[in-house]
Amino acid sequence: MKSGAVTDEFDRAAATYDLLVAANPGYHRHLRRSARRLGLPGGGEGCRILDLGCGTGASTAALARLFPRARITGVDASEGMLARARAKQWNKNVRFIHARVEELSVDRLGGPSDAVFAAYLLRNCPDADAALRGMGGLLRPGGRIVLHEYSVADSPAARLVWSLVCWGVIIPLGRLATGRSDLYRYLWRSVLDFDGVAELRRRMGRAGLENVRALPLPGWQRGVTHTFLGRVAAGGAS
Repeated sequence: MKSGAVTDEFDRAAATYDLLVAANPGYHRHLRRSARRLGLPGGGEGCRILDLGCGTGASTAALARLFPRARITGVDASEGMLARARAKQWNKNVRFIHARVEELSVDRLGGPSDAVFAAYLLRNCPDADAALRGMGGLLRPGGRIVLHEYSVADSPAARLVWSLVCWGVIIPLGRLATGRSDLYRYLWRSVLDFDGVAELRRRMGRAGLENVRALPLPGWQRGVTHTFLGRVAAGGAS
């Protein structure tokens, strides 16, 4: 259910998506924690940040709060989610583009970026390796990447917590809010099938990223959601 089918489900869920994520304790706080780990100085002054898979703008809001002087471009393949994002109040440095990650180019964006932030995106890409290489190609030499992503494959306890939360909370609430459970059942399964922490770090390295690290997030998501950090080589992506 990747590519077009996932996008269609996000379009259908857009109207209630913010309500559902608000029910997740720490959701917005964790996005801010991961965004802060980009480590951009001076409130992001003079920096371009790409927010890939921005959805309804929750990750964009985290970036705008932490880096108010940066130029931020939110990108998403779901027009329904982007319509919700665009309807919110933003400063003049924030804009949105309707596109898949694989369709982006430095020329289309008006120049290379200093940082990429991608929350809950990579496991939804049809080709994760190509997506990571593409992200690196959008950055300046030495540019920074942060992935805010579920990764439970290395931990039986985390897999159990994830399944309990999905079947006890996320799937029932999603069905109640939208009348459908397809997207939320996909969410559950896609996380279980996705890379463990060690494999995702290796995948990032194969894509040419350096200084790859994984950092935990607190609360019930410890061991479930992580911040993955990396940099493009000073001479550019390999």
